Amino acid sequence: MNRLVWVLAVIGFGSFTLAQTPAPTVPPIATDVTAEDIAKFIDALPRDRVSDNPIRNVRVTGDYRVGVYGVFRPKEFPGGSNLHQVNTTEIYYMLSGYATLVTGGTMTDSIQQNANWVRGTTIENGVSRRVVPGDVIIIPGHTPHWFSELETDLTYLIFRPDPDNQIPLTD
Repeated sequence: MNRLVWVLAVIGFGSFTLAQTPAPTVPPIATDVTAEDIAKFIDALPRDRVSDNPIRNVRVTGDYRVGVYGVFRPKEFPGGSNLHQVNTTEIYYMLSGYATLVTGGTMTDSIQQNANWVRGTTIENGVSRRVVPGDVIIIPGHTPHWFSELETDLTYLIFRPDPDNQIPLTD
């Protein structure tokens, strides 16, 4: 009986190690996005509209991409609800400002903008939370989201892990 347990353990360990992604032959180099880079980038964004622009999009180990985006959202332009029909998760890191963010639920007056994006007016029966500087919110792909109230202008970073390699790479 002990031999059977040992054989099953070896097979299980072997299956586990075979399922791991092999290490690259040349170790990858880390990508730096400094606080100075971020501040300069966000300060240069237009102030008359919502700006969501890539700071860096890079390829990472495991054959997927990760993007770092800077966002300026003026209080005067709250925008409607959004649904990205992709597997890319959005991770918001709030830098400045105060707002109410709603996720989940059902979008109202939704219109397909393109193959991967639906816009709406609001969200019903979603989860609301007040966001403040320092907060992190993880929004999986295929999740409706909407800033229902902007108390101030917002600046934030969006990290986008992209398992489907849809976001374009940047230099």
